[in-house]
Amino acid sequence: MSTKLSKDEMDALKEVARGLKSTRLSHKIFKNVKALTSQKLAAYERKTGILQITDLGKQTIFMTLCIESLRLLKADPTIKVNGEALAFLLRKGHVEIRDGELGHFITSKGEESLADIDSQR
Repeated sequence: MSTKLSKDEMDALKEVARGLKSTRLSHKIFKNVKALTSQKLAAYERKTGILQITDLGKQTIFMTLCIESLRLLKADPTIKVNGEALAFLLRKGHVEIRDGELGHFITSKGEESLADIDSQR
């Protein structure tokens, strides 16, 4: 994922993802609309002119959610995280369930992924 967003831009993207009902934008979205549209994370719908999230925007939010979930599980294996993100991390082998123990534990592959993500910052 080569998209680098600030916390404010990510919050604006999440707000767009919830669905806008009109062409009026909140201050947060208005301030970040240029960054979101130039990176093709959001686009204006042709007929209505309402800002909508793109598939790339949805992927960006999901990957951010997965990374946050991985960090939370590293700190506390018993913490409850998003179900879709957990299912993805289990399927990709970043997290495992250990017999006889409660919670989800990060595998060496998950540790390597987190280290790689941190090195890119």
